[in-house]
Amino acid sequence: MTAPRAWLIWTVGIFAYLVAVSQRTSFGVVGLEATERFHATAAEISFFTVLQLLVYAGLQIPVGVLVDRLGSRTMIAGGAVLMGLGQLQLAFADNIPGGVLGRVLVGAGDAMTFISVIRLIPLWFAPARVPLITQLTGMSGQLGQLFSVVPFAMILHSAGWTPAFLTLAAMSGLAVVLVLAALKDQPPGHPRPAPGQGLKATGISLSSAWRQPGTRLGLWSHFTIQFSGTVFAMTWGYPFLISAQGLDTGTVSGLMAIYVAAAIAAGPLIGRFVSRHPLRRSTMVLLIAATTAAAWAAVLLVPGRSPLWMLAGLVVVLAIGGPGSMIGFDFARTFNPAHRIGTATGIVNVGGFIAALVAIYLVGVVLDVLHASGFSRGELYGLDPFRIALSVQFVLIGIGAGAIIITRRKVRRQMAAQGVVVPPLLKALAQQRRRNLERRRAE
Repeated sequence: MTAPRAWLIWTVGIFAYLVAVSQRTSFGVVGLEATERFHATAAEISFFTVLQLLVYAGLQIPVGVLVDRLGSRTMIAGGAVLMGLGQLQLAFADNIPGGVLGRVLVGAGDAMTFISVIRLIPLWFAPARVPLITQLTGMSGQLGQLFSVVPFAMILHSAGWTPAFLTLAAMSGLAVVLVLAALKDQPPGHPRPAPGQGLKATGISLSSAWRQPGTRLGLWSHFTIQFSGTVFAMTWGYPFLISAQGLDTGTVSGLMAIYVAAAIAAGPLIGRFVSRHPLRRSTMVLLIAATTAAAWAAVLLVPGRSPLWMLAGLVVVLAIGGPGSMIGFDFARTFNPAHRIGTATGIVNVGGFIAALVAIYLVGVVLDVLHASGFSRGELYGLDPFRIALSVQFVLIGIGAGAIIITRRKVRRQMAAQGVVVPPLLKALAQQRRRNLERRRAE
């Protein structure tokens, strides 16, 4: 099951996922061009991504059910077809409804990809390799965002809107061909999966997963630390850095490349922490949330435009939120039985994208209100209006952190009833220091 054929299957799946990520994040690069092309307000531009994310989040649980019934090959190929059609629509759209339709198709196709690729891994690789391959899958997909902020941005600025989006459509077409030609749902001789459960059983499983406090802790963890990076990468980061901070496109592309590199580098470190300190996962989530809030506060409160090193620091912190939010899926895995993990994972994955679409839309609304009131002095994407608009993120971070603390108490009460007591963090650190001191004395 770890023969070269397995690696070929995984590589094709990775390429499809890389294409999906590039499609997902491409609109974050074209905010200024889209405003001019569609004669749109900031709220209308944000609606493109909001609706895309709403479609993505809303399809997570249905896609989880369908991939068990239809297989990964059908779902990945179908997702690539939808994304290709969406980018074709965007390539020639010259009004807001046409553009929104394109992003809806992209969101639907994107929603069908990640879960389907992840499903291939335990079927084609030995169990001992599954955790590593899963981690590599998430890291490899981030390269798709690198494509959207460097080659795609270069095509956009040199050849124009239509050639840029036709390039993305062609990538989807290539993914369809590769998936249909080379990807198989399972190795030869592998037993066929059992027939999918009915609607009633699916509803019971969904209800049971939601009632489990560990699932909700995972959802709020994903909600709190995933959304800010998504808001930055998918919609408002590019206009903020260019129009408000005065950077050129080359520098912005470099910062976005740092974002991708930091996310890839942080993944293994966070994974190692989680494996070594499973009782401190929520503490790590809260630490990342506090660091994210502090980084935004520093950038938004500094007088005038921020120095480049500070913007780079913000980008690195936001990037950590991506792999950090994977802790939410670990909660879903450890607090649910095996037959319910897919449903619980779908619930968790909804959290961050719901927070992202709310934040993206609110930022656009606030920018429009400030522009209409005269506060922006005719500059829709000016620094001062962006300071206020981007501050809505603090509200969502606060809501998420509060929900994590409340839900964590329920989880720990449940764990205590099972004989697992989590000591207070300061007490645990003091005990660790004493053990280290005793070990040194013994040596």
